[in-house]
Amino acid sequence: MFFFPFDMTFLILIPGFILAAYAQYQVSSAYKTYSKVPTKTGITGADAARAILNNNDLKNVGIENIAGNLTDHYDPRGKVMRLSEGVSQKASIAAVGIAAHETGHALQDKDGYWPLRFRNIIVPISGFASNLAWPLFFLGFFFAQTSWGYALMDLGIILFCLALVFTVITLPVEFNASSRAVRTLIDNHIIQPGEEVGVKKVLRAAALTYVAAALMAFLNLLRLLLLRGSRD
Repeated sequence: MFFFPFDMTFLILIPGFILAAYAQYQVSSAYKTYSKVPTKTGITGADAARAILNNNDLKNVGIENIAGNLTDHYDPRGKVMRLSEGVSQKASIAAVGIAAHETGHALQDKDGYWPLRFRNIIVPISGFASNLAWPLFFLGFFFAQTSWGYALMDLGIILFCLALVFTVITLPVEFNASSRAVRTLIDNHIIQPGEEVGVKKVLRAAALTYVAAALMAFLNLLRLLLLRGSRD
């Protein structure tokens, strides 16, 4: 993200910054609270994930530990779920909720859930587009008096749109994985009645970070369009 001298368009990003900060606070607060609340069944995150996978004919999906905090993710190419120590080894509401969320992605992969497939296809494209969008636009912006300057700005905007598509398609993928998580935890008797309240709070907080990312991407696109228009 770039800021230009005397550029007031960055002000439109403020709502995105506020929502991002609020989402991060919600995630930290919910995780801190419910990582201290043990599950009544005493099942750890890794055990919960393994049970759900096995009960859905996904014994081929491996579970590995990964360093860091809240670095948990499912790798559809390697068919492996990677869980952080705070999730895999702990028998808490937060741990089983996050682990179940990642198994939700594995279930999406098994079912051929099209938003996940589409996201997986555009991952390398969106990464490439995101890395080039701002530098190209930045270069074109300062050479807008030339024909190729306008072309570079337009190319930067197009590439940024591809990155925006990735953040938007991520929303249904994450929300669907969370809804699957709650259902599978209940169906597999990993949590007891009433414990789903804490699981939902943790997963809703996590989902809010994706909403914030999508909003920030949209506001950045709007900012690019405003900057592009100022050069006409």
